[in-house]
Amino acid sequence: PLTAHLLLIDFVEKLLGRVDLFVALKRSLDHHSVSAFVTPFYPGTGAIGDTGVDGGAGTTLNIPLPPGHGDASYAALFEHVIAPAARRFQPQVLLVSVGFDAHWVDPLAGMRLSLAGYAQLTRGLKDLAQELCGGRIIFVVEGGYNLDALSNGVANIARILLGDTDIDDPIGPPDDGMREPDVQPLIARLRDLHGRAE
Repeated sequence: PLTAHLLLIDFVEKLLGRVDLFVALKRSLDHHSVSAFVTPFYPGTGAIGDTGVDGGAGTTLNIPLPPGHGDASYAALFEHVIAPAARRFQPQVLLVSVGFDAHWVDPLAGMRLSLAGYAQLTRGLKDLAQELCGGRIIFVVEGGYNLDALSNGVANIARILLGDTDIDDPIGPPDDGMREPDVQPLIARLRDLHGRAE
């Protein structure tokens, strides 16, 4: 039988069925999931206190974000929540669902990631895969409705995975002067909920 320790990571929506699939296959696959997603948003699941069911209790880390979070919030969540959770789990493979609908020009999610922010997350995940699982990482592109953000974002992920340090960001960061909401209370709550102070 297929056996693997998978870590599932989603940038903007709650893994849209993949958690259910892996729960159904739990005898074969040991998985943990981390979702950073817009709330309230489709599919309407993934409360911060939902940490898994049955034999998978404690294997799900939901990070519900209201609209407005961007590069700084995602970087802080990666450093203080996602990377420490990955190190505790010691996955054999990282499976990353990349939704470019978290880009600030995308009309859907109301998030404020830039292409530089996506690149920073990609580099961090690539480094984490090198550290924990011999570089085994899979990116699945899932969403995004602004073709400039989507096409440049996909190309940037490919560049980073191939070792290039340069990215293309013709769109740039948000230019409306709005500040991101403070993500520190959410980080503190996640640390408390998951019983680890990192």
